[in-house]
Amino acid sequence: MIKDFILPDIGEGVVECELVEWLVNEGDVVTEDQPIADVMTDKALVQIPAPYNGKITKLHYAKGEIAKVHAPLYSIEIDGEGEEVVEATPEPAAQEKPVASSTASFVVEDFLLPDIGEGIVECELVEWLVNEGDHVLEDQAIADVMTDKALVQIPAIKAGKIAKLYYRKGQLAKVHEPLFAIEVAVDSASAAVTPEAAEAGNAATAPSDIAPSRRPGKALASPAVRRLARSHDLDLSLVPGSGKNGRVYKEDVQRYLSGDKPAAVKAEATAPVASTATSSADRVEPIKGVKAVMARAMQESVSTIPHFTYCEELDITELMALRAQMKQKYGTDELKVTMMPFFMKAMSLALNEFPLLNSQVNADCTELTYKGSHNIGMAVDSKVGLLVPNIKDVQAKSILDVAAEITRLTKDARSGRVQPADLKGGTISISNIGALGGTVATPIINKPEVAIVALGKVQSLPRFNEKGEVEARQIMQVSWSGDHRVIDGGTIARFCNLWKQYLESPQDMLMAMR
Repeated sequence: MIKDFILPDIGEGVVECELVEWLVNEGDVVTEDQPIADVMTDKALVQIPAPYNGKITKLHYAKGEIAKVHAPLYSIEIDGEGEEVVEATPEPAAQEKPVASSTASFVVEDFLLPDIGEGIVECELVEWLVNEGDHVLEDQAIADVMTDKALVQIPAIKAGKIAKLYYRKGQLAKVHEPLFAIEVAVDSASAAVTPEAAEAGNAATAPSDIAPSRRPGKALASPAVRRLARSHDLDLSLVPGSGKNGRVYKEDVQRYLSGDKPAAVKAEATAPVASTATSSADRVEPIKGVKAVMARAMQESVSTIPHFTYCEELDITELMALRAQMKQKYGTDELKVTMMPFFMKAMSLALNEFPLLNSQVNADCTELTYKGSHNIGMAVDSKVGLLVPNIKDVQAKSILDVAAEITRLTKDARSGRVQPADLKGGTISISNIGALGGTVATPIINKPEVAIVALGKVQSLPRFNEKGEVEARQIMQVSWSGDHRVIDGGTIARFCNLWKQYLESPQDMLMAMR
């Protein structure tokens, strides 16, 4: 059966494009996903792949001509489709013909990872939420992926059965490349395919733990990868591709140029074998996802902000007693009454008197913006790395409101599913390092904020009371880091003293609330 390939929408507002180069000739046999043509819009060079296996019967444009969106680009004779497809209309049951298997009413489709953020070309596969063989519903969550900006959940766009998961947890998935394959039901007209075509579809999703052997003809690669190969005068057909159908990625070219073994060979080499080698070899692990984002942010912070640290001691004996009472009265599974809501609310009250600590400075340090909202962040050690979600408008919330938000964000962060909005807009941060141990720290400012405090662990220590008697008190060390471009030591000391007053005398905090 011969079908026209209709040039799809290849960019917002793009209605035509220049045919830069045909990568095949009329009469060539092509495979699914094989590049057919390079076309140039007014924005970018785009490569057009084959949607299925077949033979090219006609190329509708010559090199240099302008191709129209939604018009035929080329014609292809699809493999395995011919007279049987035409005769696939229902016939009397008495006629003896081969009966298609039940799988004939299903087709395996690849789900291509869509654009999930401006400028994002790959993302880390954080977790599969389904397994191969699972039946899923439309819009059911299939995977969590992490870009350098946020955690994104990928849903199923159709109901069906998961046929293949193309990546393992921790691997980098490519945008516009297959993420998973799904077997979906089709209507009777579409289901009338020959057994050969069904086998070809199933073969396309067969597991392959090593790079496929190189096929004759033009290598599968994006225009960017081709340009990289040309810059090194490299024949792409010599480069083992690690992608589907042997598609060559930038890393494959770089690996080939450096003389390293292909990833598949390395995987085979690392398989358990009988050997006398020791297990003390170095292990190289890429820094990616949230960890990479944190690394860049911290490096930029310390290299552009002159930090200084101020430490203080808090006696939170009375506050802990109050918190115990409130926890017993208000605490539930949905509302965890921890110490953090009190620390945040006291901080917000102190910020009313010292708005400088809730400010942000511009890049060249010529303007200072005093933020109207107290969006207080809390560092959380999540399964995907350090996250700092923030509670918005703490100045307008009660302690219980703050507690509810902390409970929600803590659950989200620890499961790795914090919404991007919860990570943006912070104005000052708290790091509760004492939950893991330690008393004093030198926290790094969460740019563009100008201050951060680290809470040490609570210790029962001897202290003199007003009568000069020694008694056990609940003591916490806190460590502030400030941006010395806008905050001096005196300001942060006075701010900390007011914050300390609210925490050591909870009744003063309650009286200051509006």
